[in-house]
Amino acid sequence: MAAPAGKSFDKKDRISVVNQKPAYNTILLKLSGEALLGSQDHGIDIEMCASLAEQIKDIHTLGVRIALVVGGGNIFRGQVQSKRFGLDRSVADYMGMLATVLNGLALQNALEKVGVPTRVMTAIEMSAVAEPYIRRRALRHLEKNRVVIFVAGTGNPYFTTDTAAALRASELKADVILKATKVDGVYSDDPVKNPDATRFDSLKFIDVLQKNLRVMDATAISMCMDNNLPIIVFNLLQEGNVKKVVLGENIGTVVNSGD
Repeated sequence: MAAPAGKSFDKKDRISVVNQKPAYNTILLKLSGEALLGSQDHGIDIEMCASLAEQIKDIHTLGVRIALVVGGGNIFRGQVQSKRFGLDRSVADYMGMLATVLNGLALQNALEKVGVPTRVMTAIEMSAVAEPYIRRRALRHLEKNRVVIFVAGTGNPYFTTDTAAALRASELKADVILKATKVDGVYSDDPVKNPDATRFDSLKFIDVLQKNLRVMDATAISMCMDNNLPIIVFNLLQEGNVKKVVLGENIGTVVNSGD
């Protein structure tokens, strides 16, 4: 979420882009479906999409190549619904992938309204609404300074959008994955339930796996570790944090190889 529930950021509140050099050339921003909820309990908040689009426009103006992977939990979460209603897990996961397409199209609409050229690329072919994911085509879009939104996960059931983010970032040789969350980093426990939980400034991939910390799923973490792809976990609710991370400010938790 780009702003507290029900509120959009004013253009005048945005940080000036003059004489500011980004720390990364290519980023992959991982958004949960819940990032689009806004003040709603379910579905897509158009005002929230607009607020998020303004933040992405700020970093796009810096010349950063931007890819996004968006989840679908605000509409349908396959694994949860499979257990709750007895749906076949593969069927439920495909339904969840379709939910990410709805979110991707909503984000594309919001970005293009603020003048940011955008392409939606899907892992499940649906040529009437989005381009099929082809790595070389995605790279070409980034070279042309278009924001690329990847939807439908990896196109396979049993894999999360976290894994899709790690896969796409690795394929595109992104400098970093920015994992946007509701908290200001990675904690030893759920900080909402446990006020004594400790926040980490930095972590090694292997520590995340061994301590079973809820950064991304184990498959995604392992892929990032194998490809030496750092992850920065930060609070999307805090105004201007996306840009601060891109400019290299020390916020959130950095997860890397520790080298």
